[in-house]
Amino acid sequence: MSARGQRPRVFMMDLWATVPYYTAYLSKALHEQSVDLTTGSITYYLDPACFTSRGINVDPGLLDIVGKFRLSRLPRRVLKLLEGIINLSALAVRFLVSVPDIIHVQYLPMLKTRLPLDLWFVHLCRWRGAKVVLTVHDLLPHDTGERYRATFDALYRSADALICHSDAIRARLAAEFSVPEEKISVIPHGPFFYDLPVAGSEEILQNFAIDPGQTMVLWQGIIFPYKGIDLLLRAWQQVEAKVEKVCLVIAGTGAPDLLEEIRGLVLQLGLKRVKMHFRFISSEELVTLYRAADVVVYPYRAITTSGALATGLALGKAIVASDLPVFRELLTDGENALLVAPLDCDALAGALITLSQNAALRERLAGKVRAMNFGDQSWISIAAQTMHAYNSVLSRPD
Repeated sequence: MSARGQRPRVFMMDLWATVPYYTAYLSKALHEQSVDLTTGSITYYLDPACFTSRGINVDPGLLDIVGKFRLSRLPRRVLKLLEGIINLSALAVRFLVSVPDIIHVQYLPMLKTRLPLDLWFVHLCRWRGAKVVLTVHDLLPHDTGERYRATFDALYRSADALICHSDAIRARLAAEFSVPEEKISVIPHGPFFYDLPVAGSEEILQNFAIDPGQTMVLWQGIIFPYKGIDLLLRAWQQVEAKVEKVCLVIAGTGAPDLLEEIRGLVLQLGLKRVKMHFRFISSEELVTLYRAADVVVYPYRAITTSGALATGLALGKAIVASDLPVFRELLTDGENALLVAPLDCDALAGALITLSQNAALRERLAGKVRAMNFGDQSWISIAAQTMHAYNSVLSRPD
């Protein structure tokens, strides 16, 4: 309850649809718990039905135009920036008159620029009396080293409450950024796409040129260096040498120069059974790929949280992952996954070879994953815990 004795009004802030599926699933769950919620986002240009298919009406402030069209990269960025400035201005005027009780920030895309207008907007809302709750999706921007530590340190200190997805990240927030532990709530990351039906799966698999007679290993996601595709490919060289009927599918998109590096490494290593699909993978395609995969692999160097892992868990797959603290909170080596030391290509190759050759082990690990029951119940629990975080910050004295 808000200080006024009424349901708190919450503005969920992901104005550029940076983490659209997380925002959509969380918004849906909160609506089902009767939270007075406004989802501040634009239409996600790669999946225009991301919000509407889950019953969410977005409110970015004033304009929602750019996300409804497929534009090339540069025009989209320029128009998105202009639209974003207009929307921030409209929201600022609106919230000067009547500010929500809580601004729940999912992402601030302008934070790393010289004009962090979205951060200034959040400070304006806080000045007007709103409580600021921040979800920590990335402790620091990946692959940037310490460049933005001071920026994020100031952000974490200024928020009234933080939500992170693991005890490991809570410990780092306290130790590295001196955030008081009472300001931090650990709320798990929910699963995506478990609620989508399998439609046209055979045709989709044909489009990916997948041979049903082979054991399929899947890497899927937005491609960044920290996600370890180079390590996976070096390990895969050993897999191809030991196992005949196995293929690796890499599906996702990323920076053009990084994609070229991956293509070059595949050629350099002489890999023959790697299928690269460097483009946006629709949710329907993604579910089909996951359901068809025998093994899903997460060879990350580092991680704050992983929507891809949540999807693998929700869809009940046999998993190989780096032995990182965040992963260890959900995965136990030999129990529901095979965990390998980060950066250890030989160990990664060994795990992939073992699972490729042992269908019974794959099924045992996948069965343990399915028993974790990731799905609607996960989001119901997440919504309840989020509501508790809201009420806690509202009841805390200023």
